Amino acid sequence: MPNPTLPQPINYIADEWVAAEVVPDAWNLDPNTREPIHRTVTTRPEDVERALAHAERSYGFDRWEDAATEERAQVIERAADILETRLEDVARTDALTSGTTIANTRKVAAFLPHRIRGAAAELRSIPRRSPLDADGRDVRLYKVPLGPTAILTPWNGPSFIPAAKAVSALAAGCPVILKPSEHAPTSAQIVVEAFVEAGLPAGALQLVHGLGDVGAALTGDRRIKAISFTGGPGAGRAIAHAAADNFTTIQLELGGNNPALVLEDADVDVAADGLIEGMTKLNGQWCEGPGKVLAHRRLVAPLIDALVDRISALTIGHSLDEAADVGPISNAPHYATLMQRIEDLRGKGATIHQPGALPDLGGFFLSPTLASGLDAADANAELFGPVISLHAVDTDEEALRAANAAPSGLDAYVFGTDLTRAVDIGSRVMSGEVRINGAKVADLADGSAQSFWGTAGIGGHGPAESVRVFCGDRVVGVDSPDLPM
Repeated sequence: MPNPTLPQPINYIADEWVAAEVVPDAWNLDPNTREPIHRTVTTRPEDVERALAHAERSYGFDRWEDAATEERAQVIERAADILETRLEDVARTDALTSGTTIANTRKVAAFLPHRIRGAAAELRSIPRRSPLDADGRDVRLYKVPLGPTAILTPWNGPSFIPAAKAVSALAAGCPVILKPSEHAPTSAQIVVEAFVEAGLPAGALQLVHGLGDVGAALTGDRRIKAISFTGGPGAGRAIAHAAADNFTTIQLELGGNNPALVLEDADVDVAADGLIEGMTKLNGQWCEGPGKVLAHRRLVAPLIDALVDRISALTIGHSLDEAADVGPISNAPHYATLMQRIEDLRGKGATIHQPGALPDLGGFFLSPTLASGLDAADANAELFGPVISLHAVDTDEEALRAANAAPSGLDAYVFGTDLTRAVDIGSRVMSGEVRINGAKVADLADGSAQSFWGTAGIGGHGPAESVRVFCGDRVVGVDSPDLPM
């Protein structure tokens, strides 16, 4: 397979495409081969300042009168139509930056237009001003966009996460400055190109590329009124500290080592299928994937056998290979982190199972990995890859206590044949979402809402995202001498 390349990333600032600054001696690499695919870029401080100033000038409540609201909804729908013509481009770019197989990135890309059109429907259906019952007096509740918003997105969902966050903030009426991960900048650029072509109003959306210093410049600026970030806990804590100085509204999705409880009555094959799907989907590089498996002791040996058999049958290959089940790890820093985490588990006494056959391509390939034989208390670090640890417990209640002893706060899994009991156990796990007998990515049902508990972050995601995250309430009305005080 010939070595592919991707277009050089550029910025979109103050309603024009402008060159980004090249980082000397730095390249973004194809994770399949470690060959360069484009130069690494960043944004000059003066261009970051220009973007912030433009966002501040672009914020205005008058844009959310009825006519302007409908106009914005139509633009959002046009952006969805444009992206629909570029789905293969999105899928290929995602595969070359995240390492996820193209079979899976096509599924993600296909959902993009639906997610964007959903924001337009939300914009039309959720009233931005509502009359309140006040004995005939004119009292109104306004949903007011918070203001200029910084959106910082990770490399593991290089198109969907920027699109979903940006369109929600745009639907709310917030001028958006989007900074994608430096490891996966080009998918987000395709999304921005679609919105620009659709005819967004001036200043509604800007794109800046760069490393952590660019993100810090945005999130620490007083002109930014809302921040939405998905990524690692270190960066999340830094953003929270910076936001505290200005009392900026924040939404932080930080992940964790999500527990999977395999109850005493679980079907081993169902549990193994779910765990394999969770640890290989997106190459295990998703913040809601299973990490720490807590299985009843009598099920541990058959579960290990079932997992090893399934891993052995997987095809690990180039992310553009139609036949590959699992691709490479996205980038060199994360590959090194995963290798170190596996060695840490080995050093604590775990047996490491890595039965997958690796291709001879030179990339960041890793066999899906099972670490067993370790105490659950010694396996709390987020793995964020095709890696799980398996721990024996003697009762379902012990599994629940172990899951909650070091809660991830984001997602959890329960496997059991008695669904009533499994749901009851799941309702007591300290996570925002708990899935029974499966590990899909899509929401469990319409109306699913999820909070980020504990160290998993601040806020959550779910329906009415544009209003819930990016708007504030304002009550305006006529006072009355008849009120009691």
